[in-house]
Amino acid sequence: MTVPSFQFLILAVLSAVAFNCFSSPWWRALILLALNLFFIHTFTSKLVLLLPYAGFLLLGYVGVLLRRLRARWTAWIFPITVLLAFVWLKKYLFIPDGLMLHSVYLTIGLSYVFFRVMHLVIDGWEEVPRGATGLLSYVNYTLNFTSLISGPIQRYDDYRSFENEPLPLDLPIIGRACERIVVGFFKVYIVSSLLHGLQAHHIAALATAQALPAQVWEVMLVIGIYPLYLYFNFSGYTDFVIGCARLFRIELPENFRAPFAALNFIDFWSRWHITLSRWLKDYVYSPLLLTAMRRIPAPEVLPLLAMGAYFLTFFLVGAWHGQTSEFLIFGLLQGGGVAGNKFYQEAIAARLGRDGYEHLSNNPVYIALCRGFTFTWFAFTLLWFWTSWAKMTASVAHTQAMAVPLSLALLFSAATLAMGMAAIFARCASRGRVILSLLASRYARTAYATAMATVIIVSIVVIAAPAPEIVYKAF
Repeated sequence: MTVPSFQFLILAVLSAVAFNCFSSPWWRALILLALNLFFIHTFTSKLVLLLPYAGFLLLGYVGVLLRRLRARWTAWIFPITVLLAFVWLKKYLFIPDGLMLHSVYLTIGLSYVFFRVMHLVIDGWEEVPRGATGLLSYVNYTLNFTSLISGPIQRYDDYRSFENEPLPLDLPIIGRACERIVVGFFKVYIVSSLLHGLQAHHIAALATAQALPAQVWEVMLVIGIYPLYLYFNFSGYTDFVIGCARLFRIELPENFRAPFAALNFIDFWSRWHITLSRWLKDYVYSPLLLTAMRRIPAPEVLPLLAMGAYFLTFFLVGAWHGQTSEFLIFGLLQGGGVAGNKFYQEAIAARLGRDGYEHLSNNPVYIALCRGFTFTWFAFTLLWFWTSWAKMTASVAHTQAMAVPLSLALLFSAATLAMGMAAIFARCASRGRVILSLLASRYARTAYATAMATVIIVSIVVIAAPAPEIVYKAF
């Protein structure tokens, strides 16, 4: 089943009505269970294709139960076993071909289920579950239909709190949830579709461009449009499922916070795919850094240890995304970008002093330059995210030698100018608080949502626009 779609929305609304008919924890847990199992069943009509998925979930649940024993061996053997099972089921290239499971089986959402299962086998239950808990709670948490395909990655204690004390649900809350659903729908179906089509147009134009200025222009647009497309596609999906989950009295964590306003690449990853970077910070970065600090307690090497931990953590971001060598390069560029950012911060602070660096960091021109560079670097790294070696080689062979570096310089200039103008506009807008309050009022937001819903209905029903794929569904 496509998410977002009218079919998914109808299923969610009808199920939410049934869910809210009774306040019994068992009733609500069983409604969610039926909905979660039905949703995953929509991806395959053959139950045999679900067996590896079910086996992975069972392995995780056994690990959770054994964690209650507080035995030291359970603290490391099950996380390693779950990791190996995930790598095996995802068919990473370094797994020998003879060990792979060559039959076809379902893997949709497995990457996000992995994070939830790994979280539980590492931390275990916070307390002995009561009421509608145990296996039922575990399945509903790991297979939550609102966040199965592409997250967000929710912690069990947060999910469990909504089982124990469901959030209130009244007409204003339902209205805000519906607004979030419409905004997400609009981002995915309208904005991301237009950006995807625009990028495809410029990819085709690049193939016929001969003059250097034309090639620079087309390469710049091909590289620069994709981050915008990815943002509206993924954040739109997130808005949609957060709105749907709220109808079930569940609050999913936010996954985006104005990522292109980030001041540097480290800040960017605290704003982009927030639940992924937060999970990796808690379970990879912090343990790595603490272990390294215990072994090398010298304060002067702490920045180097932090750089190493940053690099490995964000290298794993790329490796997690896919099994091919392109994603290893993507990981190297992510890790290198974050570690390089940390190195730059330490070097410039040492040169200017903390006060001098703070003064520089508050300079509007410097802020715009940093934002422009961050956007350009991210756009460049995404080449190994959305394309292949063969396509990149063909494109480079067609273009002149200076086309790519000049296009990146042009993209940096355009992004810096755009970020600077956006900051000026934001400062000017903040002075007109009365106008801002009117534009952000409930009545204005209702008008925006109604207009968006109208455009969506016209696009889907009248124009019969095809449903765009969610990019992160592939992971």
